[in-house]
Amino acid sequence: MPKRGKKKEENGSGDEAGPAPAKAPKASPAPLYEDPPTREATPEGRRWTLKVTSWNVDGLRAWLKKGGAKWVQEEAPDVLCLQETKCAASAVPAELRELPGLPHQFWSSAKDRPGYSGVGLLARTEPLDVTYGIGDPEHDVDGRVVTAEFPSLFVVCAYVPNAGRGLVRLEPRLRFDAAFLRFLRGLDARKPVLLCGDLNVAHQEIDLCHPRANRASAGFTPQEREGFSKLLDAGFVDSFRHLYPEARGAFTFWTYLGAARARNVGWRLDYAVVSRRLEGALCDCKIRNTVQGSDHCPITALLAV
Repeated sequence: MPKRGKKKEENGSGDEAGPAPAKAPKASPAPLYEDPPTREATPEGRRWTLKVTSWNVDGLRAWLKKGGAKWVQEEAPDVLCLQETKCAASAVPAELRELPGLPHQFWSSAKDRPGYSGVGLLARTEPLDVTYGIGDPEHDVDGRVVTAEFPSLFVVCAYVPNAGRGLVRLEPRLRFDAAFLRFLRGLDARKPVLLCGDLNVAHQEIDLCHPRANRASAGFTPQEREGFSKLLDAGFVDSFRHLYPEARGAFTFWTYLGAARARNVGWRLDYAVVSRRLEGALCDCKIRNTVQGSDHCPITALLAV
């Protein structure tokens, strides 16, 4: 997400810099979203067997101090995907290295840029294989993607780059989108994919509080939204919108400024995207919007695989 010192802009979405603040209208904030009871099974009655949680932590060390790891233990996912770790693999705190139930840990950080970007994938069972990046030299140096192969699917943890304040990095962002789509298609040709992470885009107007004021803002440009549409057209499904097509106020990011979270002036930037052939295995996709610890909240996908 865009930063101003240690705070973030209300209309932004991305890395160390973001768009200038848009003039937010004086309309009422979006309704507060209440996470409904968990759907434990598919419509056909198959109970979930895989729980995957994703969270942009906005810095591992600060997140740990705010109790993030404690909540993870309560949620007890089988796979945990973390973004914006801002931490080299060699510097991951012991508290996280020793997190019960998630002994298999894979970290990626930006080359020669401490405190920037970074992702981690933690698993209950050892993956068959783990890869880093998307095979694109322009973007792989930023430590944005870790992929774990399991017997029934790939789990991809991703932190998509931001177009920047004033859209100064829109073109690199669009190049990433194109390369990432090629990467995901390649995986999907081998076995189904579950993509989790901060994708830095609000796909539809329902996915942010003030769409009119943010049409030229990073994360809501026509080009970025089209990039997400191309992902869906390539055979992938936005699991939350598939299950809750009309849910309003269902956001995952709020700036630290202006009591935005209390007023639910937010964006839905964090996703669990599945291969279309996993649609029937999807039990639920949860937005844990009451969980504190970052300017993003965690999301959890439940699948019967």
